[in-house]
Amino acid sequence: MPAIPSHVPEPSRTDPALIRNFCIIAHIDHGKSTLADRMLQLTGVVEQRQMRAQYLDRMDIERERGITIKSQAVRLPWAPTHDKGNTHILNMIDTPGHVDFTYEVSRSLAACEGTILLVDAAQGIEAQTLANLYLAMENDLTIIPVLNKIDLPAAQPEKFAEELAHLIGCEPDDVLKVSAKTGLGVEALLDKVVEQVPAPVGVKDAPARAMIFDSVYDSYRGVVTYVRVIDGQLNRRERIKMMSTGATHELLEIGTNSPEMLPSDGLGVGEVGYLITGVKDVRQSKVGDTVTSQHKGAEQALGGYKDPKPMVFSGLYPLDGSDYPELREALDKLQLNDAALVYEPETSAALGFGFRVGFLGLLHLDVIRERLEREFGLDLIATAPNVVYRVVMEDGTEHTVTNPSEFPEGKISEVYEPVVRATVLAPSEFIGSIMELCQTRRGDLLGMDYLSEERVEIRYTLPLAEIVFDFFDQLKSKTRGYASLDYEPTGEQTSSLVKVDILLHGDKVDAFSAITHKDQAYAYGVRLVAKLKELIPRQAFEVPVQAAIGSRVIARETIRAIRKDVLAKCYGGDISRKRKLLEKQKEGKKRMKMVGSVEVPQEAFIAVLSSDDSAGSGKGKK
Repeated sequence: MPAIPSHVPEPSRTDPALIRNFCIIAHIDHGKSTLADRMLQLTGVVEQRQMRAQYLDRMDIERERGITIKSQAVRLPWAPTHDKGNTHILNMIDTPGHVDFTYEVSRSLAACEGTILLVDAAQGIEAQTLANLYLAMENDLTIIPVLNKIDLPAAQPEKFAEELAHLIGCEPDDVLKVSAKTGLGVEALLDKVVEQVPAPVGVKDAPARAMIFDSVYDSYRGVVTYVRVIDGQLNRRERIKMMSTGATHELLEIGTNSPEMLPSDGLGVGEVGYLITGVKDVRQSKVGDTVTSQHKGAEQALGGYKDPKPMVFSGLYPLDGSDYPELREALDKLQLNDAALVYEPETSAALGFGFRVGFLGLLHLDVIRERLEREFGLDLIATAPNVVYRVVMEDGTEHTVTNPSEFPEGKISEVYEPVVRATVLAPSEFIGSIMELCQTRRGDLLGMDYLSEERVEIRYTLPLAEIVFDFFDQLKSKTRGYASLDYEPTGEQTSSLVKVDILLHGDKVDAFSAITHKDQAYAYGVRLVAKLKELIPRQAFEVPVQAAIGSRVIARETIRAIRKDVLAKCYGGDISRKRKLLEKQKEGKKRMKMVGSVEVPQEAFIAVLSSDDSAGSGKGKK
């Protein structure tokens, strides 16, 4: 193991020729975080007694689920075998692997010159790895192919090395073989990074320009901004300017992550580090923005990132209405941590005040909701997720619908729904069941390619609404867990979509409305009214539960009244006396029915909105 240099050169004076910026891209569970752990140990930046598994995964939720959600940057000193005299500085960015966090990956790629493409030697390349590989190729990054877990009995390194070489266009012998768990081959990989990844290019004497690729909120120190310096240098105590907002701040602290924060005098060309300005306003530090010096700063900002477009919308409501301000503050802080989060206030007649929140996918929704509940102590109800529709009326007016309650009444000319291009990678024996599943979800086959004799890539165009519920679960169960899915938005298409309303005692309950395909509306209506009949307690009068499209009722169940036995005290006597009592009860029930309203218990909302069986729009046939 190379000795840790007694004094790593001050960041502001590090020669850019000795810097290498790279990230790791891989599918979930292919060993990204374990490889990062070995690199931290080999370079000596984390002492053995402080080491723990998944060192860079800071959130409890990441550690519990074994997934990476946030990119983490860390600075590693390394003296390569072929050049022992020079200590190189490796800036590694660990990235998430799930399709919902592609945006995090794209930001990390923009801050790097090279990437390690990590593939499990027992499973081969997966759909999401393929998508991230194409992203890296678009950014012209140097790609180092690596097979991990070669120590597993099920590993097939030769077979998958050929598959990787075929994809990237290199020789199978160029694919490195490592075991992140045991550390085998990791030193050779670090040497390869120094050898193959180009040094950063920038103008040392130009006005400072640094790109913000991440930021987090610290309750004591305010906003901590992570940057990659492109040109010039940033120094402590100078005043800096955010180019998109024009806001200026004093740099209270600047430094690098090794992997804990290490203050320094400044950052130079090609370096990755953090800035602290003491600002508490989370909107001041936008990801993708350019930081420059206030005095003699740069004129031209760096090319930023595209703003991520939310794919799935869901309403988040506090169980206790008085928690609304806390929910707004919590979303503000999370948005700083997660630039892909979008939200706006909304009200629901049934659920009160809340927010309509946009997510990149279902895992993103799940993670954000769990973080809000854990980190901020909130109790939330999330409405069934739905996608964004564009409705064109006969008079030519257009409506954008992110919530079923916004679906317009009246004569509709066309409804457009978002479609995605889905790529499924699976063993070839499952082609039939995958095609059957995609067909039932209104999919159109685009094409099919064999990556090897046993593995096939199938491409489909599918409505997004059909994917955002249980599509992935169904796919996994039909392929015994072997298939992997990736999808990207490709535009929109016209569809026969209708809004299904749920009426209780004749009144619409907005939280239960859903937009679904015409052919599936009846099944959705029947399923939901049956569920509500079980969940809503019986009232003193009969309550009809109906599902309707416009004014046409398509399904109905009746919650029977609780009946008091008014004849209990009549033991014998004339039948007309009993009839009189029954008629009197009937009149009372009729009056009560006119003024009575149905109270829906909170449990019913939670059970219906969070249950898989009833998840709304476009759920389709099982």
